Amino acid sequence: MKRGFQENEQEEGGGPSWGRQKTIKWSDEQGEEREQEEEEEEEEEGASWECLPQEILLHIFQFLPLLDRAYASQVCRGWNQAFHMPELWRCFEFELNQPASSYLKATHPELIKQIIKKHSNHLQYVSFKVDSSRESAEAACDILSQLVNCSLKTLGLISTARPSFMEMPKSHFISALTVVFVNSKSLSSLKIDDTPVDDPSLKVLVANNSDTLKLLKMSSCPHVSPAGIMCVADQCHGLRELALNYHLLSDELLIALSSEKHVHLEHLRIDVVSENPGQQFHSIKKSSWDAMVRHSPKFNLVMYFYLYEEEFDPFFRDEIPVTHLYFGRSVSKDVLGRVGLTCPRLVELVVCANGLRPLDEELIRIAQGCTQLSAIGLGECEVSCSAFVEFVKMCGDRLKQLSIMEEVLVPDQRYELDDIHWEVSKHLGRVWFPDMMPTW
Repeated sequence: MKRGFQENEQEEGGGPSWGRQKTIKWSDEQGEEREQEEEEEEEEEGASWECLPQEILLHIFQFLPLLDRAYASQVCRGWNQAFHMPELWRCFEFELNQPASSYLKATHPELIKQIIKKHSNHLQYVSFKVDSSRESAEAACDILSQLVNCSLKTLGLISTARPSFMEMPKSHFISALTVVFVNSKSLSSLKIDDTPVDDPSLKVLVANNSDTLKLLKMSSCPHVSPAGIMCVADQCHGLRELALNYHLLSDELLIALSSEKHVHLEHLRIDVVSENPGQQFHSIKKSSWDAMVRHSPKFNLVMYFYLYEEEFDPFFRDEIPVTHLYFGRSVSKDVLGRVGLTCPRLVELVVCANGLRPLDEELIRIAQGCTQLSAIGLGECEVSCSAFVEFVKMCGDRLKQLSIMEEVLVPDQRYELDDIHWEVSKHLGRVWFPDMMPTW
């Protein structure tokens, strides 16, 4: 044994002791093995991530923002291929904002070029979000005019602030939009509010997409006439949602939407907007509304009113099947009283302003006549606490949304402001407090 020790000492270079040298040698061997194992593990991990099935990569990439997907595409060839999978480019929103005039982010011009070059034929659900500048609207139209190889299913033109599309040459806009209408063939949803679309372009839309169009939103489109929207209603029998200005609404349009060929309408939004004080508005016959209800008994009729008080005369004289009613300007007590008598299907009511005359009788009349009312909001109005409690008592727990500013409620002999929330909560079956005006 002693000779063995000495031999080992000589082999190791004559160190102070065999045990210490042997231990050091053993530690070096462990380190090398561990490094080798770690390298093998890293190789295995790298191989496993690189070899992920395309369907799993697709699922992961769908949850990533575009910028993160772009970074991920630089990891390896497989991930770069996944980045260009058609499924990831079916839905895209182009954000076109001018840095000098907007704080909103914008889609990088180079990315737009790549999308048009490599993925235009994959696009199906497209929207354009532009700021108020004419340059952004023109950029959107330039992109639209290049989508000649795509078949869009939905298209939305969204202006974050007016005027945008209305400021650009009408011919340029119509030319770009027509490219999409002609090449898509299967548009089901079209949102073109606040744009210079006109009757001839709607005819092109109908000629190529009449069998598939289900949703059309075109409020504030001054170049469209009642005849233009009638062309859509007569031929697009699958239309389920429609939004337009009141000047396009007619008895003929309601009758067309109520024909046997037409599917049940689900949503009709009407914006009643006054461009100039004293503007005259036409009336819609009760029989036309009745035909609409018989054909589509569950449809929602949403009406936004932005009128001056003297312009309300043609409205709420006969029964109207409105379900959601919004008054954006001051509305008189007389009009609100007529609402309670003529809107039996009303579900939601919002009154932004009324004046300084209490709405006690009108609110009670609405509770009596609008038996389906489940949401109400009152802004710059006045209602006595007693009348408000009585209103809530009559409506009961069907009031799912009750938004009343504290300044609206006027204390009287029966109730003070400190007591009102207890009484209202009792009739609602839940805790309720009036809204408070923020102060800062």
